[in-house]
Amino acid sequence: MGIIGSLQVLLFLVFYVAILVLSAWALVDCLRRPAAAFTAAGKRTRTFWTWVLVAATVVAFISIPPPLGLPLRFPSFLALVSAAAAIVYLVDVRPAVTPYSRRRGGGPSRGGGW
Repeated sequence: MGIIGSLQVLLFLVFYVAILVLSAWALVDCLRRPAAAFTAAGKRTRTFWTWVLVAATVVAFISIPPPLGLPLRFPSFLALVSAAAAIVYLVDVRPAVTPYSRRRGGGPSRGGGW
């Protein structure tokens, strides 16, 4: 394999690992939000988004090509579908449920005052 082929394999690996990280980040964020925040924001339930993001993360993991991933004959274009699910959650749902989520930690608030 020449330099171009090696570069192509490296770019595919970076691309698919980035999709896996994006899906995992969306899943962890979804699990950290309270279930009531989703219904209060007028979005689908937390259970729905959890299952969608679990499926997206599994598909993204299985889609990673063989130097890092599993040697399976899996249609890797489905990783784009998992990326779309994670992006919809992070761009649409996450900003909507953030105001309804509890703040964690005992640090100072940014609201002013004493």
